[in-house]
Amino acid sequence: MHDQNFMASRRNFLRAGALLSLGAIASCGTPRITPSGNGSDQTDATLGYINDLRKQKGLKPLARDPAAAQAALSQAARMAKAGKMSHLIGIGDSFLARMKGDGVPLPAAENIAVGQDSAERAYTAWFNSPKHLENMLGPNYSGLGVAVMRNPASGNRPYWAMVLSTA
Repeated sequence: MHDQNFMASRRNFLRAGALLSLGAIASCGTPRITPSGNGSDQTDATLGYINDLRKQKGLKPLARDPAAAQAALSQAARMAKAGKMSHLIGIGDSFLARMKGDGVPLPAAENIAVGQDSAERAYTAWFNSPKHLENMLGPNYSGLGVAVMRNPASGNRPYWAMVLSTA
């Protein structure tokens, strides 16, 4: 009887520990990365291309959204620091938490790219990708932020991020 009680207590203890661990991981937000390296806001350089495209499709133009520009710069910095193009970087990363942390109204969308040496070439890469094109033509979006970041730790490759918002 004593062994059964001990085993039941041990199982409950282990379950509680596992739940606490999962809770701690789930409560972790996406860490905010302070941009380091050579980066810049490319919203104005990209806005004309996107608004020309949207006009051709009968969609309302986008406007510069400072929160989306900050979110784009943060994402470009995250990718440049990690040396990889990915929407999610690290355990517990969350697109929604990142957008919320940067004050970007939801719904929102994010396009990313790597290697392009100009805003025009980044836009062209997104235009030629069906999913990225779909994001740029989202009828509910009204705000835009675009940024590029290069980091010596990742060979100074240009990492691009675009955030479309409902701002």
